Amino acid sequence: MAKFVLAGRADCPYYAKAELLADLLQRNLPSFSIYKICHHPKDWEQWLEETCEKNGWKHDRSPIVWRELVDRGGKELLLGGFSEFLEHAQGYYGVSSDMMTEMMKNIASENLQTKIDVMEEEAYYRSLIKPLHIWITSALSPVCYALLPMLGKRDLFSENTVISLHLLDIGGSEEELCSLKTEAEDLALPIFHEITIHTELSEAFRDADVVLILDDIQPEEDQALRERAIKELADRCQNYGLLIDSHSHKEVRVVVAGNSYVNLKCLVVMQNAPSINPHQFVATAIQLENEARAQLAKKLNINTADVKDVIVWGNITGNSYIDLQRAKVFRYDGAIFGPPDFSQPVLEVIYDRKWLETDFLASVRSRRCAAEDKMHRPAGLSAANGIATVLQCWNHDSPVDDVLSLGVISEGQFGIPKGLVFSMPVKFQNGAWIVLSDVEISDTLKENLIAASNELMNEMEIAFRGKS
Repeated sequence: MAKFVLAGRADCPYYAKAELLADLLQRNLPSFSIYKICHHPKDWEQWLEETCEKNGWKHDRSPIVWRELVDRGGKELLLGGFSEFLEHAQGYYGVSSDMMTEMMKNIASENLQTKIDVMEEEAYYRSLIKPLHIWITSALSPVCYALLPMLGKRDLFSENTVISLHLLDIGGSEEELCSLKTEAEDLALPIFHEITIHTELSEAFRDADVVLILDDIQPEEDQALRERAIKELADRCQNYGLLIDSHSHKEVRVVVAGNSYVNLKCLVVMQNAPSINPHQFVATAIQLENEARAQLAKKLNINTADVKDVIVWGNITGNSYIDLQRAKVFRYDGAIFGPPDFSQPVLEVIYDRKWLETDFLASVRSRRCAAEDKMHRPAGLSAANGIATVLQCWNHDSPVDDVLSLGVISEGQFGIPKGLVFSMPVKFQNGAWIVLSDVEISDTLKENLIAASNELMNEMEIAFRGKS
């Protein structure tokens, strides 16, 4: 099988002549196959330059013809322009072309008009598609890698949603982003309408409906280095906030995640997007909540999913407090056992208070670090699952009786200073989060809320030090 590719400018008379010759050969030769690529004049030169650079060819006119050597590993062999194609057809097949100049011009004019009509039709049908624009920062992180297939689950969004996915990594490798884009496309998920990559801030968050901020910094033991890292992170989040404010839809939903300064990042982004409702910014604590659930499940020898309503208070990636006052377990094989929907309070089935107050808290805090040390990379799966859980509940509401932990803007509840982003128990209802008020604030919890508030205010002071 002889497979040829013919490409040219839509208004080129010689492309029209080569097209006629190719059609003649294909009609009369069973072993001859032609694939045509017709470009609008304004797109032709860039396409030709990129194609020649990719294949190591030198060719600067329309048309261009090459042969696909499928029987030799798919290597492409450049023939040249119309003259070389005509010479090849005459030499190998004894076929020539006698198209007159006037006919060439007429066909070229028809080709151009057809190309314009096709482009207008494609633009019209594209305009009928209203994709959900999702921007992800630090797109080269393991969290983003794990998150992409989760975004393809249609139950995260409303029915018939299609996504325009924008992968942003400031100063990241464009080659690595291209590879990530290729892998995402290879998932063959119908929900992905388009995928774009970005390494510069100029067009960031354009038309965003959802923004997922995954930026992180390495922990620093040295105080001076730690403060510098916090300021640099705050500066980046300030830029994010300004661009979200100017480029995104006003109903945009912003989810902040990561291993460092999650509350602070969320607050800085929020403060620099003043035209957007603060209730549309959240910091996810689901990863930490699930780690606590997993530790309790291990203690009770049950599945993690059978532990519910663990509450995370405070600074999600800092001074946080695991509250079990509403936590309950299902399918626990104890003295009392009931149907699948029967639950018991965690504090009534775990009698070892010393373990709860010492080993439990220590193991929750070390669980993620231990996994990351063994894998030599951040724990992407659990963080991505936390983000997906927030998106699903935000779009479809959380289960009626379930409690989620989320970093949200404080309005002075529970004695927490107003204006801090603070992890609290919430539920999602009608597309909005609501802080639960029917929780008991014990003296121990109150002390931890004060400690977390002080830590967050200290982080804010460092981040904003020296700024007007």
